[in-house]
Amino acid sequence: MENTETVVPEAVLRMRELAHSAVCAAAIRAAARLGVPDALGDTPATAAALASEVDADADALARLLRALSSYGVFAEEPDGRFAHTTMSRLLREDAPRGLKYNALWATEPWSWEVLPRLEEAVRTGKGVFEGLHGKQFFDYLHDGVPESAEVFDKAMTQSSLLSARAIADALDLGGVTTVADIAGGQGRVLATLLERHPSLRGILFDLPEVVAGADPRLREGGAFGGRVRLVGGDCRRSVPGDADVYLLKNILEMDDERTVEILRTVAAAGRPGSRVVVLENLIDGSPELKFTTAMDLLLLLNVGGRKHTKDGLVALMEKAGLVVGECRAVNSYLHLFESTIPRS
Repeated sequence: MENTETVVPEAVLRMRELAHSAVCAAAIRAAARLGVPDALGDTPATAAALASEVDADADALARLLRALSSYGVFAEEPDGRFAHTTMSRLLREDAPRGLKYNALWATEPWSWEVLPRLEEAVRTGKGVFEGLHGKQFFDYLHDGVPESAEVFDKAMTQSSLLSARAIADALDLGGVTTVADIAGGQGRVLATLLERHPSLRGILFDLPEVVAGADPRLREGGAFGGRVRLVGGDCRRSVPGDADVYLLKNILEMDDERTVEILRTVAAAGRPGSRVVVLENLIDGSPELKFTTAMDLLLLLNVGGRKHTKDGLVALMEKAGLVVGECRAVNSYLHLFESTIPRS
């Protein structure tokens, strides 16, 4: 066993940083909720000036910004003022490719409650959320904490904004009449596809309360309203049956049994020969391995679910009766799996 006196200093420094990294996450959340990224403009400002803008204690805010600056989130100038960095701008409400709500979602109160129970989840291989709260994760989210549900919806929208164009670039829709986005949230990906393909028609399918908040462009009177059907339902029970392509993005993250259940529901509803396109973060072959493996552990904690390896996801798709074809990277964190509903 290695003596601590022989450990290289870099390892000691890094381990200390990692052990205290939850404080960094909490600091990002605090800055975002206070509105500091929005209060800070293009000109560096003192902590006192920012504190008056966001109703905070000047000294405590300076300490928060100094901590974040050590991670490259904001920068402390030689005169003590603070300036934006590329990362801190991502927390602004108006950032074109922002991550504010992704950061808030990752640090919602429920996350701090489940994380200390990771040891239990690893020992049992099962989620801990239902035992802690008496409800399954999404029932708790929508029934008990509407503010957190709103953060979730906005985080999913931001995620879709980051990936929608890359998906549109990667997806061949030649000869396709109708695309169904299953559990498609507010429909940002679908809207991007409809914008790219003027003759395409779409179906946005998700829980009724989610579809009710669909992208305005997809609603009646919107730019694509005449080409879209908004359908509420549960993809574990039924999905619309009249699409040429079924799109499933980041929804096959429950336990393997429920993943196969969803895929079988789609396979049973669709026409023979229809395509089923699965988009998922993988835990192998991904440049964003730290992000994906962190999400993998959160899925274990909350729903007993997982992120997949390429071979693992292919096996589940085949178990559901799909004929799996090509798998290719869409961007740094998404892979696209092509499959078809077999012809009898």
